[in-house]
Amino acid sequence: MITTRNIVLLLLSITVVAPIVLYTERLGTFKYPFAEQEFIEAVTAFAVSAADSGRLNLLPQEFSAALEEPSEVVHIKDTTNTKNLPRGFLFSKPGEHASARVLSATNEGGQTKGENPIKLVTDEIKKGNQSGNLEKYDTTGDVVNGEDAIDVDDNEGKLAKSFDASDQASETMDTKQEQQHTESSGQITKKGPSLLETDKHNDPKPADTRLRQLKDQLIQAKVFLSLQAIRNIPHLTRELRLRVKEVSRTLGDASKDSDLPRNANERMRAMEQTLIKGRQVQNDCTSAVKKLRAMLHSTEEQLRVHKKQTLFLTQLIAKTLPKGLHCLPLRLTTEYYSLNTSQQQFPNQQKLEDPQLYHYAIFSDNILATAVVVNSTVSNAKDTSKHVFHIVTDRLNYAAMRMWFLVNPPRKATIQVQNIEDFTWLNSSYSPVLKQLGSPSMIDFYFKTQRASSDSNLKFRNPKYLSILNHLRFYLPEIFPKLNKVLFLDDDVVVQKDLTGLWSIDLKGNVNGAVETCQQSFHRFDRYLNFSNPLIAKNFDPRACGWAYGMNIFDLVQWKKQNITEVYHNWQKLNQDRQLWKLGTLPPGLITFWKRTFPLHRSWHVLGLGYNPNTNQKEIERAAVIHYNGNMKPWLEITIPKFRGYWTKYVDHDLVYLRECNINP
Repeated sequence: MITTRNIVLLLLSITVVAPIVLYTERLGTFKYPFAEQEFIEAVTAFAVSAADSGRLNLLPQEFSAALEEPSEVVHIKDTTNTKNLPRGFLFSKPGEHASARVLSATNEGGQTKGENPIKLVTDEIKKGNQSGNLEKYDTTGDVVNGEDAIDVDDNEGKLAKSFDASDQASETMDTKQEQQHTESSGQITKKGPSLLETDKHNDPKPADTRLRQLKDQLIQAKVFLSLQAIRNIPHLTRELRLRVKEVSRTLGDASKDSDLPRNANERMRAMEQTLIKGRQVQNDCTSAVKKLRAMLHSTEEQLRVHKKQTLFLTQLIAKTLPKGLHCLPLRLTTEYYSLNTSQQQFPNQQKLEDPQLYHYAIFSDNILATAVVVNSTVSNAKDTSKHVFHIVTDRLNYAAMRMWFLVNPPRKATIQVQNIEDFTWLNSSYSPVLKQLGSPSMIDFYFKTQRASSDSNLKFRNPKYLSILNHLRFYLPEIFPKLNKVLFLDDDVVVQKDLTGLWSIDLKGNVNGAVETCQQSFHRFDRYLNFSNPLIAKNFDPRACGWAYGMNIFDLVQWKKQNITEVYHNWQKLNQDRQLWKLGTLPPGLITFWKRTFPLHRSWHVLGLGYNPNTNQKEIERAAVIHYNGNMKPWLEITIPKFRGYWTKYVDHDLVYLRECNINP
């Protein structure tokens, strides 16, 4: 009995221990070049088993079939000898897993030359497990996240693309297998699909991936519904219409994936199944392509029409006087003419021609806007008694403008309100632009709506350009003959800091001090002047920096010395046919003050609050003057809400005139 047991134990030991000893001995004596194919196959199987046990869980028949048709060469480079190993470490059949298998060469003493590739593979898999990402390897070796892995139907195109990429990579490696080399001793290099495609994980997934896919499905469904082959199948047509309604409700007003409801994936899959049925019926792409082209053309045409309508309506609302601002001058005018002559006079009129004080020029017919400019300037001035405001308006608003500042005097500052009709020297015989503005052709140009509505420069075709108030900035020495410097302010600006420092800036012989606006290409000369005209091309640089009207310090002494008004008149005479520059006052200003403008620091004047919602907030806070240039003025409903507060803080909401006219800035 004991003998039998001993025999059994002996046989068992031989059966179990002997293979281990033989296998260990073979590993211990291993060195390249590999002479025995059996050993390679054994170690390869061991590597496959070790790598897959942690993550891949491939079935035995999968990797055994893969080994039948090797597709990659692994190169091992030694300092004295480099040879190619037989291919057998990559699966290349379409649909099968494509991951590289590598070996590590060991010397007789068991020391590893370089890193152990088997350990690298397993360690990399462990790191993937520890990363916390729910990743799933599909049959192409690509990495997809958990959500994509669940929606198999949605990734049908993605998987097919991955198959093609894997096949192409394998073929490329086969053709270049004799040219592959490693760059360092003991390093194993492999080409082809990698085990982990880390680039996919590094690139963030777009926030609107599912949203775009739903929209694409919706377009496909609508195309199918327009095709005759689909309409001939009533049940498929009904199903498509149902899916269109479902997806449309799912999309709603969503702008990103997080806005979609929870059932978005379910409806996406349902729509995809229905679209598959449609593709089976309509397998000819010609009809679908024709329909898509027609839809694209129709959409582009609708977009063009809507843009044109939007431009027209935006210009209309921007230039239309709100009811409250129309009411305000009427009430103020009535109150003004109820005053006696002595009550209609402003104090401190002796300061109006004192060149030692700080003088401002404001030309406007907007009472509330002018009030904000004056109030904001005075509120930030260190010594208000030294500031003098010269306001010029038209005959219609003259009495109302005076009444406003009589009732709301700007502290110790001095106010002058003038009527442009009192400038008897400003007539058509003296001013070419005034003569042009009164011509029938110019009036027809501005008021003939059928032409204006089709003009790409619609914003310039505005009757406000017929007002000489807009061109009065070119006649400052005539208006203020005894002053040396004047700060010109538009009525759509807000002053945030003390501006007295502008009078001490040395303009270095220039007439105009202004902030340049050439940070963007459309603020250069070629965007305003017609350089196809030889007269413009010969005299100006198309890449020269433009500058901003709205806050300009003018040296009237240099103005007179350089005869700037005459320069302006000469160019206006040359532009009788309106072909030299775009409409407006900035282009003739660029021409008139060409090489006569001193660039001020950008912090003095920040533009864009009337059209650009992305204007830098920090620049706005640091600016001495902010400018609401553009259509979205702060007194209109279409203003940019986040910028409106800078303007309304200088409006007294308790004023009786504002309340009676229902003005709520």
